[in-house]
Amino acid sequence: MVDGNLGLGLYIGPHCMQMAIDKAKKYGVGFVACRNSTHYGIAGYYATMATDQGCIGFTGTNARPSIAPTFGVEPMMGTNPLVFGLPSTDDFPFVIDCATSVNQRGKIEKYAREGVDTPAGAVIDDQGIERTDTEGILRDMVLGKCALTPVGGAGDKMGGYKGFGWAATVELLCTALQSGPWGEDICGVDRATGKPKPMPLGHFFLAIDIEKICPLDTFKKNTGEFLKALRESKKAPTGPGRIWTAGEPENDARISRTSQGGMKVVAPLQKNMIDLRNSRPGLKEKYPKLPFE
Repeated sequence: MVDGNLGLGLYIGPHCMQMAIDKAKKYGVGFVACRNSTHYGIAGYYATMATDQGCIGFTGTNARPSIAPTFGVEPMMGTNPLVFGLPSTDDFPFVIDCATSVNQRGKIEKYAREGVDTPAGAVIDDQGIERTDTEGILRDMVLGKCALTPVGGAGDKMGGYKGFGWAATVELLCTALQSGPWGEDICGVDRATGKPKPMPLGHFFLAIDIEKICPLDTFKKNTGEFLKALRESKKAPTGPGRIWTAGEPENDARISRTSQGGMKVVAPLQKNMIDLRNSRPGLKEKYPKLPFE
């Protein structure tokens, strides 16, 4: 058990994952629970730490309450990613890092920057109505008046109870071992005053040393062959003509962006960066001209 003392999650997370990996190298399996942490960034990074060291990686974190239970409208659980990583003979590991909600706040903020509606089915308000008005959603999420739907959507017709169950599992693994807070206690905002308040999060990290069970090369070969078979399986005639496995789109993007010297920064984000620079003492002198200016 690691107590983060409300420190920087981006430091606490790597420390905990490396502890789990070190324990796995010694005992075969390593598990670390963490309490009183903060946002630990990209969950898939920790799974990749494990795959880079010949392990299977597994991690998750809770977050401010955003997801409503199936047949409910109150935000009770975070977007709670459930993340696995497995090494492969591919140039990239198999890493699945996704929220247990249909969508997540960061994506809705992206819709706001682009000035587009949120797709139907991703958000439900306290009256049980599906919302698509992006700016209104962001406002009402802070007030607790709308919630994200779990993977599968609202209700049970498309299996929303499955996403609900996975979100609850992550929440439990981030609070039950740690005796940690959840729900309103980690919303990060005092609902009465609107002022920020501490948001103590929980995480968990698990690593399995593959060599304790079978040769690493054998595991990677078996994994790679299966993933290759998936990608080469029959394609939908109405689809893009390609099947991607987890981690592959990100690898494609990394190769593309590296070849062109960086990533695209959309105009609204450029404006945010310029405004931030101009409003903070010393930044204008340090960054008189940003690359896109």
